[in-house]
Amino acid sequence: MRVLVVEDDPQLGPWLRDTLGTAFGSSDMVTTLEEGRAAVAVRNFELVVIDRGLPDGDGLALLRDLKQQKPSPATIVLTALDDPIDIARALDEGADDYVAKPFEPIELVARAKAVLRRLFLDRGAIVRIGNLSYDVLNREVCVDHTPIVVPRRELAILEAMVRRIGRVVLRETLEVAAYSFDDEIQSNAIEAHVSRLRRRLRAANCKIVIKPVRGLGYLLSGE
Repeated sequence: MRVLVVEDDPQLGPWLRDTLGTAFGSSDMVTTLEEGRAAVAVRNFELVVIDRGLPDGDGLALLRDLKQQKPSPATIVLTALDDPIDIARALDEGADDYVAKPFEPIELVARAKAVLRRLFLDRGAIVRIGNLSYDVLNREVCVDHTPIVVPRRELAILEAMVRRIGRVVLRETLEVAAYSFDDEIQSNAIEAHVSRLRRRLRAANCKIVIKPVRGLGYLLSGE
């Protein structure tokens, strides 16, 4: 799952990115409307958290753009404006939720889970392949109904392949899934992550197969 934070506060922005990244997977942060539009143009996000007061305009302008996407991401608007009229306007523009500053981390994560739960009701929150199941919302991997621990980047790679079962997943797609805009990626990083993921699944007696496709990426299939 991928999260975008659009927030210009130099302390709050990185904190939001790290908090939501820990809860949901890979996360990116931008500080302006223009950067937000550029980010959603090149990557798909399941959750976008938008501040109202950005240097180049109102975050609701980006919200309107997002609601034109198919499928559109879940959205949460953040603001210091807590007037009921402002809240109603954000919700009328299509925001899934509205959080007034200041707020506690547990509140934001809980609200994000709630809007994502509604999003995934229509998309299927749990994917099953062979004896493996993956809960997209809670980011939980089970083999034969037994949970197994998968590190963050391996989990992002597994999710990208699970969502594209039976199709070749390009190496570039896996890089996008596992790394944020500012991360440095070693030339063999994806291969190393996939190798460790294979060993981890094999140790759990998982019956799925991850096959390399020379020059392209990987193909995941059930036995």
